[in-house]
Amino acid sequence: MQCPDPLTHPSRRALLAALMGGVALSAGHTAHGASDWPGDGIKVLLAYPPGGVSDQTMRALARHMAKQLKVPVVVENRPGASGTLALDAVRRAAPDGRTLAFSAATSVGLMWADKVRKKQGAATASRPPVLPVAGVMRTPILIVGTKAVTGDTLADVLAHARQAPGALRWATTGEGTTGHTVLRRVAQQAGVPIVHIPYKGGGQQIVDALGGQFEVLSTNVAPQQLQALRDGHLKALAVGAPQRLPVLPDVPTLAELGFARANLDSLFGLFSPLDTPAHIVQAIHRSVTHALNEPEMRGRLLAADITPFTGTADAFQQAVLRELQR
Repeated sequence: MQCPDPLTHPSRRALLAALMGGVALSAGHTAHGASDWPGDGIKVLLAYPPGGVSDQTMRALARHMAKQLKVPVVVENRPGASGTLALDAVRRAAPDGRTLAFSAATSVGLMWADKVRKKQGAATASRPPVLPVAGVMRTPILIVGTKAVTGDTLADVLAHARQAPGALRWATTGEGTTGHTVLRRVAQQAGVPIVHIPYKGGGQQIVDALGGQFEVLSTNVAPQQLQALRDGHLKALAVGAPQRLPVLPDVPTLAELGFARANLDSLFGLFSPLDTPAHIVQAIHRSVTHALNEPEMRGRLLAADITPFTGTADAFQQAVLRELQR
């Protein structure tokens, strides 16, 4: 069934209006300093456990933000419920600029879908659960095989799974995440039964992958994963990205392998409680944009084929809307 156009379907128009209206920024405000920032600093609830690329990126970003905003920026890992645990805590926080969440946009989509289900569709005309503040990065999805996998290509792996139903275990960072969406779309199109192994984040997932606790996993591209590929401990099967990655030029995209609908990447960013004042949102957005344009920060991401998201707040809102639609 074809999905409705997110910019024309009535419920999507309402959501777009909520997103755009909720983050209207005033051009007359500048970034806050220590004297007028509300409270004594910012706490960022990270939707994932320590050790993964999201954890490393947010902690580096926090240092840059603290310099720009002239207040402490503390990162607290709050994994669980496919990223929605941290987002729900931010949803319930005071809209004063002191509490943010760093998460994939897909987790916001999970919260939105749950809200719609519980209210039987009434939520489609209301606002999203949290406010998109600043995009940070788009991360390719890397599909890799562990030492437990049978086959050298994704086609080999799927062919073996057809012959041995239930034998293919595929790990992701949780239900409803981008990696899980990739799994489901590949399984549906290939007609192959796949056992889903959900994790709370990427750190423990990589440890178990190196130990061969499952056959395949969806993971974000990061230095640890790339090193494991170079050392031969993991095997690259495909990537979810618009084109092949310079760091993995011989690894085909899922689209090249015939799985165009599964050819997805992950969008990450900062989210705040609804009704956060526009001048606070603007200050945070400016600090993030400044950080992502710093050579050290930008180089760290590009070296791992991660694309910094340095667009406007409107561009991030539109990107989040597309994630909710997906």
